[in-house]
Amino acid sequence: MPYFICPNCKQRSVDIDRKEGLYDEAVACHHCGFGFLFELLDDYYPAPATGMVVCDREGRILAVGRGVFELTGFNETELLGANVVDGLGLGGFEVERNPAQLALEWGVRRLNEKLELRTRNGHAKAVTGDFFPAYDDDGGLLVALTPRG
Repeated sequence: MPYFICPNCKQRSVDIDRKEGLYDEAVACHHCGFGFLFELLDDYYPAPATGMVVCDREGRILAVGRGVFELTGFNETELLGANVVDGLGLGGFEVERNPAQLALEWGVRRLNEKLELRTRNGHAKAVTGDFFPAYDDDGGLLVALTPRG
């Protein structure tokens, strides 16, 4: 059963044929109107303060959802096209253990990664990162960042 999540509003849903209605279009969010949903291997329940970032198969940011600005101070236009690790200043891992790169290269989820991100004003913030590879032909990555207390 294909599970989907909206990267913008975090609304979860199930869609058997992966199509919008009778057309061959990607499934869109019926809750907030966001243009596409991200397919997950298993259902995922993000925390209320989680911000989601959608990347292409090279790890470049395509879209950011609600909560990313509150978490980082960056708005979407400042992040579009940037590498997710560089653009958000993600750290706290060894170079060869880059969770975004591992998820993209191996097609595996990386959950509960203890990371640090650099906010727009330069402060370090402790976050937990969940990295989900895309299961469609376009490839890509969904990154869920949750602040740690």
